[in-house]
Amino acid sequence: MVSSGSKTNCHQPHQLAELYKAIIVLVETDNYRNALLWHDYFLLLLFTGMRKMEAASLRWEDIDLKSKTLTLQDTKNHEIHTLPMSDFVYELMERRSRNKSSEFVFPADSKTGYVYEPKKAVNRVVELSGVPFTLHDLRRTFATIADSLDLPAYALKRLLNHKMNNDVTAGYIMKDVERLRKPMQQVANFLQEHMTEAVEL
Repeated sequence: MVSSGSKTNCHQPHQLAELYKAIIVLVETDNYRNALLWHDYFLLLLFTGMRKMEAASLRWEDIDLKSKTLTLQDTKNHEIHTLPMSDFVYELMERRSRNKSSEFVFPADSKTGYVYEPKKAVNRVVELSGVPFTLHDLRRTFATIADSLDLPAYALKRLLNHKMNNDVTAGYIMKDVERLRKPMQQVANFLQEHMTEAVEL
């Protein structure tokens, strides 16, 4: 469902293709600075359901391409959270890793050293696609898709890093990551299927 209220907005499958086309056009337009960075940042949010600052502050030391995982250090619930990478996210990270220019995955000339609120880039994608969205809408869309795929409640809660009632050990966390790999890939497969249906790559 798509609500007209921005506080509850998520994207229907047919809108994903329009959104994706606009993000691609953003990269192809020469007049937008750092377009590829925003392209990758938006897609990482959509394909992982991460909160915007969790993704923005990612460091390369948190990315493990060998095990295909990424670790969030500064999370809302103050717990270190490790996620499996879908094939799509792995390819995105592998490509970005070839041109590192900072300790941060999404560097910027800012006080923190990483990207903050990309209002101009968001507005440009909205203008190109006709699909209104905020960064948090991308997380809501991930959650809605995961729920529509009938993923186990446990998996959905863990993927979105909602606080669990029980404490887990480091050894259990790694088993937990592998347990989440299939659900994460299922969401990615759905996104890719609907995002590319109207896009000529």
